[in-house]
Amino acid sequence: MKTVLENIGLLATPEGSAARRGHEQGEISFLKNAWVAWEDSVITAVGSGAVPAADRRIDAHGRLVTPGLIDPHTHLVFGGWRQHELGMKLHGVSYLEILAAGGGILSTVERTRAAAKEELIEKAEKELHKMLCRGVTTCECKSGYGLSLAGELKMLEAVQELKARQPVELVSTFMAAHALPKEYANDREGYLSLIIEEMLPQAAGRGLAEFCDVFCETGVFTPEECRRVLLTGQKLGLRSKCHSDEIDPIGGTEMAGEIGAVSCEHLIRCKQSGIEAMAKGGTVACCLPATSFYLGSSFAPARQMIEAGVPVAFGSDFNPGSCPCSNLPLAMNIGCYRYRMTPEECLTAVTLNAAAALCRADSLGSVEPGKQADLLVWDAEDLNYIFYRFGDDLVETVIKRGEIAAQNS
Repeated sequence: MKTVLENIGLLATPEGSAARRGHEQGEISFLKNAWVAWEDSVITAVGSGAVPAADRRIDAHGRLVTPGLIDPHTHLVFGGWRQHELGMKLHGVSYLEILAAGGGILSTVERTRAAAKEELIEKAEKELHKMLCRGVTTCECKSGYGLSLAGELKMLEAVQELKARQPVELVSTFMAAHALPKEYANDREGYLSLIIEEMLPQAAGRGLAEFCDVFCETGVFTPEECRRVLLTGQKLGLRSKCHSDEIDPIGGTEMAGEIGAVSCEHLIRCKQSGIEAMAKGGTVACCLPATSFYLGSSFAPARQMIEAGVPVAFGSDFNPGSCPCSNLPLAMNIGCYRYRMTPEECLTAVTLNAAAALCRADSLGSVEPGKQADLLVWDAEDLNYIFYRFGDDLVETVIKRGEIAAQNS
C-alpha cells in the first residue's frame, strides 16, 4: 500500500547513510510545502508541490516534520528506583562514594535480581510508551543490573520479549561489566572470567545482544580490563561500546578509539587525547546532557568534539540512579543550551548520528528514499521552536515503520 504524508509545512532532516561530523553535523535539509511517500515501511519519494497518488493520505496540517528520534543510550530494564539517594546527592555525597557503600548500581542489582522477568517487562513497557509519545521510535537497551549469568540473561530476554509487545524498535547491549557484584568483591579476576568465559558466549550465541559495553571508570573497571571484555565480544560478533570519562579520564576513551568502538558514552571529563582517539577510530561520541544536569556535574566538551571531526549523538541515559528521566526531547533541549549546539546540530545528534551509534544509519535517522518510514509531526512551524519551548511535549503524531504508532491531541 502506498501512503503519503502530505501538507507538511516544513520538513527538516539530515541526509546520508553515515554519521555526520564537523560542520556537516549542522547541515540539515529544509523543504517547505513537502510530502513524503512510502510503500509498506520504506520511503519511496520525498518532494514538494504536487502530491502523488496514494492509497492512504495522512495530513500533517502544515506542521514541522522530522525523522523519528533515536535514543542510543538507555538502561531501560531494571528493578526498583533509587529516590532515597537524592538527599545524599544534594548533600554532596559522590556517585562513587554511594557505590562504595553498597548503594548505587549495587542496590539496583538486588532489586533487579529479585524481580520476575514479567515484572521487569511491564515496568519497561510503561516507560517505552511515554518515550514513544515523545517521539522516540528506536531505543538502545543495556543490561548490567543482573551481574550474574542468570540476571544478565533475564534482562536481555526481557528486551527480546519487549520487541514483540510494543512498536518502539529496540537494540540490545550486553553490559555485565557495569560494576563488581558483592559476591566478587574480593575476586575481580573471577568476575571478569565469568563475563568472558560464560556470559558473553551465551549472550552472543543466543542472539540476545548486538553490542558489548563496559564501565571504564575509577573504582569500577580499568582500561585493560575493559579491553579484554570488548575484544572478546568482538570475536563473538558483538560490536564495542564504552562508558568512559564520566567521572575521571582514566584512558577508556583512548582505548575504545584504538579498538574501533562504535561509540563512547558520557565523556564528561574527556581529554583532548580522547577526542583525537575517537576521531581516528571513527567512534561516535554519545553525550548525555540530562545526566550532567541531574548530577550537577560539568558537561561533555561536545563543541570541541564537533570541531575535531567527531560525530556527536545524544542519549537520555534513562536509569534509576544518575538520570531517572526518559525524556529525550528534554535532553535535546539541555544539550542545545549547555553544549552551545545549534538546533540543526542537535537534530542530527538524535537522528542520523544516533542511528550511526547503533549501526543503523543506512536504514534510520533521516527522511530519504530507501530509509524506514519513521517520522514525527510536531506541534511547531519550524525547528527552532522545539528547542525554544524546552520541557514541553510537542510531538503530535508518531509514525513508526509507516504506521501511526501514537497521536497526542
